[in-house]
Amino acid sequence: MHRLTVFLLLVLSSFCALVATAPELQAAPLLQEGKRTLYQRVISHPSAVLHAEASEQSQVVNRGLRPFTPLYVYERGQGWLNVGVSTSKADGWIRQDLTTAWNQSLTLLFSNRSQRDPVIFFRDTKALQEICDAPDMNERLVALQLAVARKKTGPEVIASEPVTSSVDLERFYLMPILEMQEPYEGTKFLRVASIDPGTNPGSQYRQGKSGAASADGTPGARKAPRTGIAIVMDTTVSMQPYIEQSRSLIKTIYDRLQKNKLTDHVGFAFVAFRNSTAAVPELEYTSTVVSDFVTASRRSELESRLNQVREAKVSTHSFNEDSLAGVYNAIESLSWENYDSRIILLVTDAGPLPSDDRYRSVAMEPQEMADFAGQKGIWIVAVHIKTPAGANNHEYAEQAYRALSMKNGTAQYQSIKTSNPKEGARYFAAVAESLAKTMEQVVTMTSQGKMLTKPKDEAPKTPEDNASQLAQRLGYALQLEYLGRANKTPAPEVVSSWITDMDLAHLARGQRVPNVEVAVLLTKAQLSDLHAQIGAIIDNAERTKKTDSTDFFQGILSASARAARDPNMPTAGKTLAELGVLGEFLDGLPYRSEVMLLTEEDWYRKSVGEQTAFINRLKSKLARYEEYDRDRKNWETFGSYSANDWVYRVPLNMLP
Repeated sequence: MHRLTVFLLLVLSSFCALVATAPELQAAPLLQEGKRTLYQRVISHPSAVLHAEASEQSQVVNRGLRPFTPLYVYERGQGWLNVGVSTSKADGWIRQDLTTAWNQSLTLLFSNRSQRDPVIFFRDTKALQEICDAPDMNERLVALQLAVARKKTGPEVIASEPVTSSVDLERFYLMPILEMQEPYEGTKFLRVASIDPGTNPGSQYRQGKSGAASADGTPGARKAPRTGIAIVMDTTVSMQPYIEQSRSLIKTIYDRLQKNKLTDHVGFAFVAFRNSTAAVPELEYTSTVVSDFVTASRRSELESRLNQVREAKVSTHSFNEDSLAGVYNAIESLSWENYDSRIILLVTDAGPLPSDDRYRSVAMEPQEMADFAGQKGIWIVAVHIKTPAGANNHEYAEQAYRALSMKNGTAQYQSIKTSNPKEGARYFAAVAESLAKTMEQVVTMTSQGKMLTKPKDEAPKTPEDNASQLAQRLGYALQLEYLGRANKTPAPEVVSSWITDMDLAHLARGQRVPNVEVAVLLTKAQLSDLHAQIGAIIDNAERTKKTDSTDFFQGILSASARAARDPNMPTAGKTLAELGVLGEFLDGLPYRSEVMLLTEEDWYRKSVGEQTAFINRLKSKLARYEEYDRDRKNWETFGSYSANDWVYRVPLNMLP
């Protein structure tokens, strides 16, 4: 045999041996049935550990496995699963009966507590059904919440949301939906687990114990919280009375803070906005920070700057103004990190620039901006002045500002209907004064270890009552949020329980207040894919809109060939979802998506204005995804070193 032949055989055999000794490098998780990119996943239970082999007698390779960790499934066999925390390799074997299948990646977030009672986790649906069917439902709920507060519930209750604080908003918790029933129209029973990944493996897990067993966050005397209120003011023509009222109001509040020895606990900032200087250069600015947060101890700084603020001398290019530029500037530019409770008070007599206005400076629309503010822990209160001159604008503006100020189904929106600017300015002062007084109360009572009383759910009789009620709800929720952060209050931890998606006390009165908000757990890789796919749709939509081309879907398929099986497949009558353009993780989610259901025929039936609005809605989502990617604090690794496997809880309404 020739020496060259022998040499090649030796090289080939060495290569084969190398491949044979490293099978894990080729391993990938099992795909879900009928899917090409979605892997099978399970959630681990308390007491579960990882073994080197599929046997209780084999070596334990991860005794400290955190309960409820999402794991990818690599192999199945005889009651055991070979699993890993990442998509790159398996980490060990786990008993299948100590896991729960979780393929859809739906999770829940607690809604704010401004209006609802703590969520109760029931052992099964029987007790839940009995309460909902009881003729004295309201009385039974009052008794049950009292028992929860005293930790004297029966075995039908596994746990409850903390009674005297919210769950710490800065802690990542996971509440996967394992099963769903809808026994009543518009109300869902949800079987959930609950995990706080920050909990040490040795902590208590409350499975099957009677009594409400979560941390209650009861406040003791503590350092008083600090509240930052940023006034975001429209300073266009006609707004001078409101600017002057702001000066007077802040002076009055500073005087009271000094008298009550709360000098450093409430800070005010002021951000002004107008409209596009590209359209009207004489406006001087689109948005500007007049002053960052200033407390009463340095009040002269803010007061002197406010004395320089005047309404614009010229009109803008449209009745709507660039209010979203002002809100975005306040979120991004102010020193919020120095404050525990954070409020933006938006004041304007016009709607935000619509998505088809070429001079609009912010890509995000009101819904996305509200989500962005919420990510930063900021509440937006919108004060909308309805003047006779803006009658044709009122409906559009109200809809936009309700979306902008929305928190879990409730808008922090106040309208002022007036033909007299001075009268309108007085009512704006009533709103701001109510907020300030309530925040002072939060500071005082929290520092004394006292809880605010939950506001009564009563219909307001006057506009001032309405302002006071909004402030009380907001103050109550903000105190609970502060205590959650201060106590680092975890979510209750349960393996399996049943909750309702709506507050039971409100259901008893025929009202709907959400207990929870649905989110989807997306990996960094999935978010990146979604960003690229939406970008391809936008690019091709703009191209075909400008050129009158008829290859909208073909262009998308070509750009998304990695996601689509065949870039040349027929597109007639097919939706983007059916063509495989959008990620498979969107399939089967409980919402209707305009983008996923879009066909090429639908696109060409739209008017130019409708096409533009569609494109701008997608651009708003795209801008929000970029902020998610930058939000390092809220990504959870679950022990994976690969950034592609890190996960983020994306609210369902933020998907395309």
